[in-house]
Amino acid sequence: MNLGNQTSKTDFFLLGLFNTSELHCFLFSLAFISFLLTLLGNGLMVFLVYVEVQLHTPMYFFLGQLSFMDMLLACTTVPKMAMNFLSGRKSISFVGCGFQMFFFLTLGGGECFLLAFMAYDRYVAITKPLRYPTIMTNHVCWLMAATSWLLGLLDGLIQGLVTLTFPFCGLRVIDHFFCEVPAVLALACADTTTFETIMYVCCVGMLLIPFLIILASYAQILVAVLQMTSAKGKKKAFSTCSSHLAVVILFYGTVISIYMVPHSYRSPGVDKTVAAFYTFFIPTLNPFIYSLRNKDVMGALGKLLGKIRLCCNETVQVV
Repeated sequence: MNLGNQTSKTDFFLLGLFNTSELHCFLFSLAFISFLLTLLGNGLMVFLVYVEVQLHTPMYFFLGQLSFMDMLLACTTVPKMAMNFLSGRKSISFVGCGFQMFFFLTLGGGECFLLAFMAYDRYVAITKPLRYPTIMTNHVCWLMAATSWLLGLLDGLIQGLVTLTFPFCGLRVIDHFFCEVPAVLALACADTTTFETIMYVCCVGMLLIPFLIILASYAQILVAVLQMTSAKGKKKAFSTCSSHLAVVILFYGTVISIYMVPHSYRSPGVDKTVAAFYTFFIPTLNPFIYSLRNKDVMGALGKLLGKIRLCCNETVQVV
């Protein structure tokens, strides 16, 4: 393939995740189906949280924010990857690459802090149930959500803009399926050691600070649950926290393996596989993890389907 015929002097070239073999075509189909399920599942979750009064609580407010972030995260990378795979054109413009890095970092960083705030919400709900309505007010919830978005935005702006200030040489071939900062920095003609060190410290902060908040929150929750005398109370507490813990383990397990493991211990193939997992499949799994084990969400979904069925029956009768 002649890369020069596909790209301008400022374009980047994405090697992608899949080739044209039958196996990779099958894997691409699975990835694209996962993307569609991500849009459907998370979009439905956002809609339910917005329209159903019974879900107008802090826990579901944060869940709606998480679903919205997951939708945008998938839309940041998957459509361009699919377009390049189906068209055979692997190029992405300089501006497009910058936008991918910015949105990916913004959403990834924002999700780190949002998961921490969700853990704090569960901590207050279980350890301070009587004070919960006065602590987790609408104002506080919106302030936490805005803080998550703002910190993610700052991370995206700083890392994305600085990365694009470096000069790039040659054909600008990125060994990835989207413009991820470490993969783009590998193409820089200048010395990036100082910036990579600073970026590593920032990533450690962006990951460890929320992770420590989550650990502290769940340590207090565990102590409170163990002190409960009611078996029913313990079961309810574990039930409300287990879904969030599953999401935290999936998200942090994959992200830490990319941004906190030294580059010498990783390969581009492993990086792409792990990135595909938290880009394609974790956003798909999140709404199922939360909804299938949650009576409130399933009840709201049943109520919505009942309204749709009633509306359809009335329409048929009128016709």
